[in-house]
Amino acid sequence: MSNTVLEVGTGIVVVTVVWITAVVFGMTLLRASGPAKLGVIPVFLLALTITLVLVFFPRSPETEIPFKEIQIVDTLFIGRYILLAVASVVFLVAFFMLLPFHLLEPVYAKALRTH
Repeated sequence: MSNTVLEVGTGIVVVTVVWITAVVFGMTLLRASGPAKLGVIPVFLLALTITLVLVFFPRSPETEIPFKEIQIVDTLFIGRYILLAVASVVFLVAFFMLLPFHLLEPVYAKALRTH
């Protein structure tokens, strides 16, 4: 599907833009005074009509032309996990070799104040 925006079709984007503009116009008309507040009703009906037309009269068929899916095979699967296992073992050995040096580090007493 070559004409997609953010992995959704053009129709979804158009319907979203129509409803966002309808909500914005509706909020601005609701803040108006007098009979202008009733302008919200035609804006809502227009957005609903556009949505229904786009849903019931699509431009392209719903079923796509079938094509053979490209199958991606990871040939380095085993080697990658062996490398991960070796790196994990090296990390754990280094960690447990350095841990005694950290725990057995001498703590020297601090000098008392002398006057």
